[in-house]
Amino acid sequence: MNGDSPLSTEEPTPALPDGIPTYDPDDPVENAVIRRLVGNWHRRATVKREEPDLDDLFEPERADYPEQILPFHDHPTWQALSPEKRSEVLSWAWIAYNRHTVMAEQKVANPAFALVMEGEYPALQGEALNLSLAQAMVDEQYHTLMHLNASAVTRRRRGMAMPDHVLPLSHTAREHQRLRDGASERWQRSLTTLAFATVSEISINAYLDLLADDTEIQVINSTTAKLHNRDEYCHASISAVLAEMVYDKLDASQRRFFLDMLVAGLDAFVANDYTTWERIMDLTGVPGGREMLKDCQADSGRKRLVREYTGLHSLVEQMGVTEQIDFDWSRSHIATA
Repeated sequence: MNGDSPLSTEEPTPALPDGIPTYDPDDPVENAVIRRLVGNWHRRATVKREEPDLDDLFEPERADYPEQILPFHDHPTWQALSPEKRSEVLSWAWIAYNRHTVMAEQKVANPAFALVMEGEYPALQGEALNLSLAQAMVDEQYHTLMHLNASAVTRRRRGMAMPDHVLPLSHTAREHQRLRDGASERWQRSLTTLAFATVSEISINAYLDLLADDTEIQVINSTTAKLHNRDEYCHASISAVLAEMVYDKLDASQRRFFLDMLVAGLDAFVANDYTTWERIMDLTGVPGGREMLKDCQADSGRKRLVREYTGLHSLVEQMGVTEQIDFDWSRSHIATA
């Protein structure tokens, strides 16, 4: 590790700006991730000693993404691959995960919060609400930067370009855009974004937990997920309150549309994104990769990685609309193939 220990008490640690994810200053990896964020914001503070570099914390022998949550981890084709080829696919999986996370923050979560702040729902105004939404939007920007940093470290240390732009948009991003494009009214487009943001913000924790709690993958990567997750527990509460407040002010047809978009969001987030996996198979040249994915898709007995939807189930119960939601809540758990 370069320079003095980040735990040194010889000099006071420069104050960090408000809004950054909660972190443990005694954890060198968490400290490094957060300090990199601050440094990227044009060096707000004068740092008189070297902080730990994320690249120095990278451990090449560790995988970049959990193998056990791949939808094809038990398929013979995957099992027969060399360790080097598996590592390459897992690196791409991490890059894709970060890209999809950034798209969710930038295309769904922040736009939904901005709609309220910009007066899309005139009945929902107030200083406290706007401050909480602005804080959440700052959080989301930090999350974006954290995931971009994590991908950048992976590219440098693996020595591979792995550009984001060669990957397709996630299934949820495509479905969100498809529904917005098909809406004829402005209020329908706004409610579509709000519904997808509600699903995303209230259900993301369990997926982040899978990465945050994994002790085998890159510590930088699990720490990035852990820091992100702490904020999202707060955002889940904000999103639930926001959904209730908006729903209360809608007329009957608008309420029906919002509930339909909630179901659409639930279905979209449940789906395994085989489009991205197909592209990764092509990019990495996995022999029989496409056929492996077809086998997985055709296997009706194969479980899917899904989000944890108990929070959303509690929300619709509290809203008194459980009977109006046509969704199989038994899928409300995390499972792997």
